[in-house]
Amino acid sequence: MQDLWESIFTPGPTPSLLIATNVTFAALQIVLAALLFATYSVHFVVLSVISGGLWAAINWFANELKAHQLQEEEKERRAQAAAAQQPVSSEDSETEVEEAATSTASLGRREPPPPKATVVATDVEPVEPVGELKHRVVSEEELSQGTKSSVSTEDEWERVSESEDGKNK
Repeated sequence: MQDLWESIFTPGPTPSLLIATNVTFAALQIVLAALLFATYSVHFVVLSVISGGLWAAINWFANELKAHQLQEEEKERRAQAAAAQQPVSSEDSETEVEEAATSTASLGRREPPPPKATVVATDVEPVEPVGELKHRVVSEEELSQGTKSSVSTEDEWERVSESEDGKNK
């Protein structure tokens, strides 16, 4: 019972949790079959089918998780084996950074790896503006109409709607 309690808080499908799940669903199927024979109600057949489908889905999902875990472990083993098979370094492919790291490692000091270099372009030309914004000139007539701003779009729509109201009258 303690193993079952601890398996609840363990990620993934544990064997004790799967056994408890299968026993519970089997007991549910027995109860539903007994109720079916006692009452001859079709409801218990439907509940039994739903319960059986859920039972099969849980077992299928647990098997898929187990297969996925095995695949991940296999990938990890292959990556470790590939890392172990790679040569540490050859003299042809060593760079100054690697030589400095190996020389400090030989002295017994551990230093963090050097930061990766970033490339910065120094010959960048500024982008010339294609067109400039021009301020709209407000005429005397527009000022006499009492517009609030020469830039506002709302004012433009107000003038359009006022001119259409004037035409409709």
